[in-house]
Amino acid sequence: MRRLFPLPSLPAPACEAGDALAEAVPPSPPEPGIVRDWTVDREWTLDELADAYAYPEADDPVRSGRAGWLRANMVSSLDGAAHHEGRSQPLSGAADMRIFGVLRSLADAVVVGAETVRQEGYRPARAREAFAARRAAAGQGPAPAIAVVTAGLGLDFALPLFTEPLVPTLVLTGAGAPEDRVRAARAAGVEVLFAGEGTGVDPERVTGVLAERGHTRLLTEGGPRLLGQFAAAGALDEMCLSLAPVVAVGDAPRIMDGPAVAVPGRFVLASMLEEAGFLFTRYRRS
Repeated sequence: MRRLFPLPSLPAPACEAGDALAEAVPPSPPEPGIVRDWTVDREWTLDELADAYAYPEADDPVRSGRAGWLRANMVSSLDGAAHHEGRSQPLSGAADMRIFGVLRSLADAVVVGAETVRQEGYRPARAREAFAARRAAAGQGPAPAIAVVTAGLGLDFALPLFTEPLVPTLVLTGAGAPEDRVRAARAAGVEVLFAGEGTGVDPERVTGVLAERGHTRLLTEGGPRLLGQFAAAGALDEMCLSLAPVVAVGDAPRIMDGPAVAVPGRFVLASMLEEAGFLFTRYRRS
């Protein structure tokens, strides 16, 4: 792993308060007195990665007016595919999976669409000893909650995601969702949260609803339709995109699949890492 941007050896650019680039600083050395050259290719520790991907603090100007912070993590092939044969794993690699684990371990809740839960075989998030002290210091539980976004609640509530979570799994839906499915979810011990007045969720309300439960550090792993809805609604604060050095071809969707926007949303580059040909980019909404 090596840092391509920002280069720590270069003078820091002048930034306005709240500018995303002002936040893109090299992680602190893991031991006192040790100075790292972040451009040298080596395996970063989990603590170094956690520092590099830390959420902005609640009093950070970049979070002004936001109930929480919604970050997305997705992987894409060179030709823009979000998955291969329905799954993202063939596009991933060792470094991508390390970052995937770190991003999960920093989050209060992982927001994911029901179709992705079904296709990827989602299980409850697990506690990781390497992050136990960091999570405790941040006032977090042992693992992030999984929050499933669904309109029809067409989910199997007998799956381990719902029956064996370390932290209770949440279901986000609309107030007009099928009442029998809402009752079935609650009978299975699932907490159902309403984030919309219709059958489905209003993307712009998700962050506020979860913040009311104390979940302000949010991570979404898609799929493409849910991520597209968040982006189109202006609800996405940060995009962590892993660019895999592979070509998938086929008819796989892009990482976002949602309604067109009148004006493309602007993001600024906060950091870029590289390992084994993978590019790990992090963008923040400008």
